[in-house]
Amino acid sequence: MNDFIAQLMTQLPSALLLMGRVVSCLLAILVIIRCCRSLFGGKIEREVWGFLSMANGARYELYHWENVIGRARRSDIRVNFPSVSRSHAAICRDDAGAWTVYPLNTASGVLLNGKHTYTASPLHAGDSIAVGGVELYFFPASETDEAKQAQKRTKAGKTVSPAVTLVLLTVFQVLTFLQFIPMRHDEYFIFIAVAFAFLIALMWSFYLLCRALKRTAYEVETLVFFLSTIGFAVTSAYAPESLLKQMITAVLGIAIYLCLSLVLRNLRLSVKLRWPVAVAAAGLLAFNLVLGERIFGAKNWVAIGPISFQPSEFVKIAFILAGAATLDRLFAKRNLIFTVLFSAYCVGCLALMSDFGTALIFFVAFLCIAFLRSGDLPSIVMMTAAAGFAGGIVLHFKPYIADRFAVWRHAWEFTQSTGYQQSRTMSAVASGGLFGVGPEESWLKYVGAANTDLVFGVVSEEFGFLLSLCAVAVILILAVFALESAAVARSTFYTIVSCATAAMFVFQVMLNVFGAVDLLPLTGVTFPFVSMGGSSMMACWGLLAFLKAADTRQNASFILRLPKKVPKPAAAEPVSPPQAKVQSGFFSDMPDIPVDEIFGKEEP
Repeated sequence: MNDFIAQLMTQLPSALLLMGRVVSCLLAILVIIRCCRSLFGGKIEREVWGFLSMANGARYELYHWENVIGRARRSDIRVNFPSVSRSHAAICRDDAGAWTVYPLNTASGVLLNGKHTYTASPLHAGDSIAVGGVELYFFPASETDEAKQAQKRTKAGKTVSPAVTLVLLTVFQVLTFLQFIPMRHDEYFIFIAVAFAFLIALMWSFYLLCRALKRTAYEVETLVFFLSTIGFAVTSAYAPESLLKQMITAVLGIAIYLCLSLVLRNLRLSVKLRWPVAVAAAGLLAFNLVLGERIFGAKNWVAIGPISFQPSEFVKIAFILAGAATLDRLFAKRNLIFTVLFSAYCVGCLALMSDFGTALIFFVAFLCIAFLRSGDLPSIVMMTAAAGFAGGIVLHFKPYIADRFAVWRHAWEFTQSTGYQQSRTMSAVASGGLFGVGPEESWLKYVGAANTDLVFGVVSEEFGFLLSLCAVAVILILAVFALESAAVARSTFYTIVSCATAAMFVFQVMLNVFGAVDLLPLTGVTFPFVSMGGSSMMACWGLLAFLKAADTRQNASFILRLPKKVPKPAAAEPVSPPQAKVQSGFFSDMPDIPVDEIFGKEEP
């Protein structure tokens, strides 16, 4: 009997810890489902910024700040007349509410109020725009119209309570910390407890700040804190002495997120910043190239005293901002030259540093930006072919890169050499099973670069394959949300930065996960928010501001200003029918144009 009790007491802690990991996986799935319901449960509500009207009463609503008028199917305002060019003109709004018309057909231009114009010209309410002989009347939404529209829109966070989701995530965080109870005699155990308590406090403090600022959406941030929790657990098991750095960089990352959100709120400022940001990024890469330290074969680290960081992580933010912020010259393909040259410089510097994984991520982001800017698929194919040719040259002059391709899909044949990391990672994933073996029993954390390049295997071994799949699912959910939001984004700039960030995140996770399990060559890139590293943590929070830039849900993002209060309507003065002006709505600033002339006479 005593032997049975002794054996039971020995097995009970392991059974309880296993039960805790099972419950943690269930809570993780529940948190993700609730966030998905909140993100995708409501209907997509477009914003209307005005409309164009034809003389026969046809009406084209303006759903974006940049609208192309033309005969092509992809035009925002499709005027299907043979005399109209495929892309004839564009009308654009800035964030201050001023509208401009851009003639895209330089041969014929446009007729603005009966006068030919071949350059960008201001546009006012009631102006007539003739494209290919087809006359359109322009009516923007007034401030009152915009305020009324905003008041009718559904506020974010109505479908699912974000506070309840945070409570579930808090329980998940506590259960994750309890997995370290067997390490209670370790000198860093108290520090691990403090780190998890700090993360919980930071999460709730940020939520309360959002509510105080009347932001009701917290799904994206909740998912990021879920990933950060897994990242803290990996750091606690691998290098608990680095938890202080993780805590500091998490706070700095949120600060960067808020600062970038405020910058993106001002579209003019975002566009003007492209040059100084590009110059700073170029200088940072050059500094890294000359004075950087080579770690694990890549010269991508810079040390200044006790502080070391990866400049390439911060250049990701500059790269997307500079590549997308060309709205003042958006419609000329030749203006891709700046983006091409800047991208070639960044990718070239990364190649010289032997950081080819990050170079691939930059190239994919460039392809996304270039396609969204131009829509020219043949040019994108040519750029990809040129990049493939350059990659062949790299393989010729960098034999160790070729070795990684040689071991690809043959890791078990090189378990003691070039396939060492992948074979160990796959063994760890298999030994972890669905719910893991716990951080104390894991062994993959002792393999080189396990906390960064092989973090998918570490999470699978310690906390289970299901939880690692949840981490991958979060990145995919963020990407799908960015694509869905991009369809109704206010500005093309917000669409580009959001989609480019989503592409960067997804491709980075693909390289990290598939490289670790030998489905792709191992390239040595981090898993966003999960891999250990302060530079990656701060940069990912900054990129999150770009990802949320296209979110137009009411009271959802710091990038969108809160809706203005609707002013009380003034008493309407009587007007005569033939020259009547509609006193409210989109016609409030309309000049004295006969109603019959604009809409056409009604049929008897």
